[in-house]
Amino acid sequence: MQRNFIEIDGARMSYIDQGQGFPVLFGHSYLWSADMWQPQVEALSQHFRVIVPELWGHGDSDAPPATTRNMADLVRQHLALLDKLDIAKCHLVGLSVGGMWGAPLASEHPDRIDRLVLMDTYLGAEPEATRLKYFALLDAASAAGEFSDALLDIIVPIFFHADGQTVPEIREQFRAALKATSAETIRDSLAPMGRIIFGRPDLLDRLAGLPGERTIVLCGDKDIPRPPAESNEMAQLINCLAAQIPLAGHISCLENPKVVNEFLLNWLPRYQ
Repeated sequence: MQRNFIEIDGARMSYIDQGQGFPVLFGHSYLWSADMWQPQVEALSQHFRVIVPELWGHGDSDAPPATTRNMADLVRQHLALLDKLDIAKCHLVGLSVGGMWGAPLASEHPDRIDRLVLMDTYLGAEPEATRLKYFALLDAASAAGEFSDALLDIIVPIFFHADGQTVPEIREQFRAALKATSAETIRDSLAPMGRIIFGRPDLLDRLAGLPGERTIVLCGDKDIPRPPAESNEMAQLINCLAAQIPLAGHISCLENPKVVNEFLLNWLPRYQ
């Protein structure tokens, strides 16, 4: 998928811009890239203009600029992307951290987002035990200057269906990509971005302001880091529908792309 580049806060953000029609903005997961959404880009770009920005330090985006201190800065930067692309209104599909910046963007700028799809994400604070675990993993990778096999044995399974049987090729590709990550990228991008994501504030009180009839919460039925109970909690606060994606973990868009694509194509209006 071809990358485009745009300057935000003095740094170069990479993004995919494919197709024509009403825009759909996708937000990807931590440690992944826009390629995570390839099945959805291929399907939806037949009917929509699909835009997939890459997080700072992920894919082809630069390391986070000094102005990236917290989740609110990520919200502001993605709003700046919409402004620079002259997109007045779009649908937003955010998975994991994509939902963590996507939901507040929709809450703070309701005129900019039509339909909101929150996937495998949680707007509460990270539970302390997992936050400390993730910070320790980041510290270990930063100190070593690499994702060691021992670290990868811990990190990789977190993203997939709990029984470990789905999409073995994608698992191996993900592991190889992390293994190839440079010490500089780990220290300058992935570690500071991880601290922002896992040290995020509790924003559950913002959810009641989202339009329930135009929001839905989706979750892989075997998502380890963001279990269905969290999705159900958010759906109750938003007063919106919640659904589970079968045979999927955290990266549900790659583990069960057929179900995700069918849902998005049926649920997102195709405005002219």
